[in-house]
Amino acid sequence: MGRIFEVRKSSMFARYDRMAKQFSRVGKEIAIAVKKGGPEPNTNPMLRRVMQNAKGFNMPKDRIEAAIKNAMGKDTSNYDEMLYEGYAPHGIAVLVVTATDNTTRTVANVRSHFNKGGGAPGNSGSVAFLFKHVGVFKLKSDGLNMDDMELELIDYGLEEVGEDSEGNIIVRCGFTDFGNMQKALEDKGITPVSAELEWIPLNTIEVTEEQSEDVFKMIDRLEADDDVQHVFHNMA
Repeated sequence: MGRIFEVRKSSMFARYDRMAKQFSRVGKEIAIAVKKGGPEPNTNPMLRRVMQNAKGFNMPKDRIEAAIKNAMGKDTSNYDEMLYEGYAPHGIAVLVVTATDNTTRTVANVRSHFNKGGGAPGNSGSVAFLFKHVGVFKLKSDGLNMDDMELELIDYGLEEVGEDSEGNIIVRCGFTDFGNMQKALEDKGITPVSAELEWIPLNTIEVTEEQSEDVFKMIDRLEADDDVQHVFHNMA
C-alpha cells in the first residue's frame, strides 16, 4: 500500500509541477502581450489569444486578471521572446522559444542544457530553416465541417485543415496570416480551444527507441528551465 501511495503522490506532484509551469508560461506571455498591445483584450489580439489558451487548461479567471494587472505595474519584469537553435543527440534539430528578463542568464542556461544533454547549441539560422513558422488553431468539432471550414477560411491564409486524435479540427496558416485567421474565426463566432504559433519541421528524422530516449532527456532538461516556453524538434 505504501508503494502505491508514493507512486500516486509522485504523480500528483508531477501534475502540479506541469500546471505551475503552464501558469508561469502564460503569465510571461500575458506580460509580453500587454507590453506590446495594452491591457484590453478587445483591442489586443495577442492578449486574446493568450487568454483563450489559459482558459483551455483551466487557469482561473482571477489569476488571468491578476497577471494582466501585474503586467501593467511599474515594477514588473520586462520579458523578451528569444529563439535559440541547436542539435540534440543523433542529429535531431531543436528550436527553443524562451521568454526572459535576463538574456545573459538564459543563453548560458540553454547552452548548458544542450551540452549536458549530449547535444550542441548552434548559431542563429543554423536550424530554423529546417522548420516552418505557422499558426495552429484547435477547434471543437461540434457543429463544424472540415470541408466547409476549408472553403470559408481559404481567403484568410488557410494552409491546411485536419483532425487530431481527439476529434478536434486543426487549422493551420502561415505565421504572417495568424492575425487574419484569428479575426476570421472570431467573426464566425468560433472560439478556439487553443491558438498557438508553432515551428513545424519540413522533414522529420527517424531514430531508434533508444536514440529517442536520449533526445527526450535533453528536451526534458530544456523544458524544465523556467525561461523556456516551448521546445520544437524534427524527430519523427
